[in-house]
Amino acid sequence: MQSAVVNGRLLIKAASLALFIVCIIFTPVSANAQTDPFPDYSVEGTMDIFAPQDPPVIPFIDLSIRNPQGGQEVAFSLQLLLLLTVISLAPSIMILMTSFLRVSIVLDFIKRALSLQQVPPNQVLMGIALFLTLFIMWPTFSSIYTNSLQPLAAGEMSVESAYREAEAPLRLFMYSQMRNSSTSIKNIALFMEMRGLDRPNTLADVPTFILIPAFILNELTIAFKIGILLFIPFIVIDMVVASALMSMGMIMLPPVMISMPFKLILFILVDGWGLLTDQLVRSFM
Repeated sequence: MQSAVVNGRLLIKAASLALFIVCIIFTPVSANAQTDPFPDYSVEGTMDIFAPQDPPVIPFIDLSIRNPQGGQEVAFSLQLLLLLTVISLAPSIMILMTSFLRVSIVLDFIKRALSLQQVPPNQVLMGIALFLTLFIMWPTFSSIYTNSLQPLAAGEMSVESAYREAEAPLRLFMYSQMRNSSTSIKNIALFMEMRGLDRPNTLADVPTFILIPAFILNELTIAFKIGILLFIPFIVIDMVVASALMSMGMIMLPPVMISMPFKLILFILVDGWGLLTDQLVRSFM
């Protein structure tokens, strides 16, 4: 019985193998398989060597130096040199000949009066001083752009004339900050005397190289006066806190650690940033 079952299974396997061989032999081969040696989505190989790409083209700049053909070319070269010199001195002009000097010093004073070490960072204070300077000096800068830079760019004005037109608004601004102060008049007289110049009758008689250092001294004086006024209320808080700690016998505890929160509370309650900004801007009006 078992031998008959085994013989039957062998016959079935033999029949299946024979049927599979017959199907392979008589199945037709497709034309694509004969003509296309590569399957779908494949790339035919090649033995060619790709040519190297062209190197990037870098423009050649020729700055030739030659003798001037006339006096106009010499004057133009000197004017161009003067313009480049003014551009290189632009940061110093921005710091010393505008409201930036006073604003930056006052902001540093308020930071020290509050006993703050790292907050706000110096970069933030300088950024605040810069934008306050732009706000205060905007009429002056607009006048310089309208009367000097715009005509110079349009070719309607020479470099020398543009310099004079740009100098006038700055001179008026600097003089307007000093005309109501006796100390500033003394500063102008001091520099005029050191240079051996006669006493001026009007603003036009004061040279620019005299007006600029006198303006710088005036700004330093005003900034330090504002700083003293800012320090007074916070010094009072420090003295009260130090006296209270000494009366309680807490000598080893730094008074700054206790007084700083009270300073910040007072500064916030009185809207210190708003008052400080308002008074700074009004001091230039």
